[in-house]
Amino acid sequence: MGKPVPHRIDGRISYHDSVQEMYEKRLVPDGMSNVFDRFDPQDKIRCNFCEAGVSCQLCSNGPCRISEKAGANLGTCGITPDAMAMRDMLLRNVMGTSTYTHHAFEAFSTLRSTAQGKTPFKITDKDKLYFMCEKLGIETSGDINKDAEKLANYFIAELSNDYQEPSRVIQAFAPKARQKVWQDLAIFPAGVLHEIKDATASCLTNVDGDYISLARKALRLGIACIYGAQLPLEMCQDILFGTPMPHEVDMDLGVMDPDYVNIVFNGHEPWMGIATIYEAKKPDWQEKAKQIGAKGIRVIGSIETGQEILQRFEMDEVFTGHIGNWLAIEPLLATGTVDVFAMDENCSPPYLAPYAEKYKVTLVSVNDLVRIPLVDKNLDYKPPEAEEMAKKLLEWGLANFSVRKEQVKPYVPQKKTKAIAGFSTEAVLKALGGKLDPLLEVIKAGKVKGVVAIVNCTTLKNGPHDWMTVNLVKELVKRDILVIAGGCGCHGLEVAGMCNMDALQYAGKGLREVCTGLGIPPVLPFGTCTDTGRISMLVTAIADALGVDSSQLPVAVSAPEWMEQKATIDGLFALAYGLYTHLSPIPPVTGGTELAKLLTQDLEGLTGGKVALGDDPTEVAQSIAEHINKKRSELGL
Repeated sequence: MGKPVPHRIDGRISYHDSVQEMYEKRLVPDGMSNVFDRFDPQDKIRCNFCEAGVSCQLCSNGPCRISEKAGANLGTCGITPDAMAMRDMLLRNVMGTSTYTHHAFEAFSTLRSTAQGKTPFKITDKDKLYFMCEKLGIETSGDINKDAEKLANYFIAELSNDYQEPSRVIQAFAPKARQKVWQDLAIFPAGVLHEIKDATASCLTNVDGDYISLARKALRLGIACIYGAQLPLEMCQDILFGTPMPHEVDMDLGVMDPDYVNIVFNGHEPWMGIATIYEAKKPDWQEKAKQIGAKGIRVIGSIETGQEILQRFEMDEVFTGHIGNWLAIEPLLATGTVDVFAMDENCSPPYLAPYAEKYKVTLVSVNDLVRIPLVDKNLDYKPPEAEEMAKKLLEWGLANFSVRKEQVKPYVPQKKTKAIAGFSTEAVLKALGGKLDPLLEVIKAGKVKGVVAIVNCTTLKNGPHDWMTVNLVKELVKRDILVIAGGCGCHGLEVAGMCNMDALQYAGKGLREVCTGLGIPPVLPFGTCTDTGRISMLVTAIADALGVDSSQLPVAVSAPEWMEQKATIDGLFALAYGLYTHLSPIPPVTGGTELAKLLTQDLEGLTGGKVALGDDPTEVAQSIAEHINKKRSELGL
């Protein structure tokens, strides 16, 4: 018998029937190279050294591999396996932090340009603007545009702060007890650009070969990423487009209708999706669509960009839903319903041109980071150009529609799921009547045992698409644990039906009673991976209300299908924040035995957080529940 294929269970490559149907009925019959089939040969040739984190290609003395059997106990330079694995992890986290910081700079620039009257956007949440100014000690004049510009400039400057000026964002939003822990451990960070610079420079050959030092830099980078990039950028997006509040939305591939001009936005930044929604609502554009035989123009969300829009916008005649996470992109394009697939920042796979040719899709990059082979339509986002870029996307959509309708027979799985999206700290407080006391009371009474944040990507390394994520969440809610979701895993849970009231059938008696009373599902979509910062605000509010440190709470974090560098930096923040952090699949650190011990055991005595591993959803849920019950006992609950 050959090696078992991890991402296929009883012939299924996805938890979702829609993706499975597209794979069986469209991708395979059409002979399309796809992510599910491309995984198979790679799984046969993967290197154990790389999986253990003990391989290095950073200098010409390499590639080096560490193997006691071969007598190679150190790299050529003398680096230990622990430092080699930790250096590789730090470099991954530099990439993740850099991408978040790119998003943050775009958010701050968009807020500033909007305040200057140069974009199609407006200041929507004035209360959030003045809340942020007050928290950060920024003097205001009462002129909303001048004050918004001042806040934007403040955040831009904060990106580059050095250690001489401690972050006021951390001082305002991190638990006070946690700030002292970070200072005592020398991981209280400078500005995120400063931390990226120092972390990257430390990873050069023969610079930092101490795995403890590298781990400390990674933790510092994680804190800087949350408070320098993620939390401020989400606050700016709230100011521009509104703070998320619960509302019902449509999910899955069934939202696609081939009779419309369909513009799909994929990536992590919402600017162009929202600008195009605004433009497409103008009657002239809808009339142009009808003149060429379409029913109208629609905008649809994909992965994080779609979720950013979904969190803040109600469904209407133009914005009509969300298709899912990144492993649904190829199935989406194969439906033959997409006219423009607009890509920003990240999570746009490089092998999309053959899909564009086969199913007549116009691929467009709308971000300076994104370049796809054989795609020559590149509109690099600049805030003052947003409206003109939106018009160009609509023109391309109209031009594509006739070609697609003439040459492609559509195939759309009739699968559509309701989800309740739009949760935030403010939304939770509103549901609780304005204060956290009702939530704290049901936690104290044991009706809700604790809270778990699921913040992850989606991967094929530990099972079919979204398999681990959905099944773990079912096990958690069964144990009366409330789940907060962010990232690609959030979209997967929404598509799987875990974010609507019907999902209460999976919940334990106590959680079901509480959720029924509040009118909320057992899984609360908090948005994207970027909303890790927003989730930390809720956890901080709970810690402050109880008068304890975050590490003492009956709270845990899980990334049950982490895939890439943005997920790992979120995990490092959770460890710095003092939380039990489950990861699956196993990260590439096991070749460093002392490093693995630091992450899974010793770190708990320093920050209060630790890494937990496991690929079986039932066993992982039980371990998380045991941790939560331990924290409850220590608090006397």
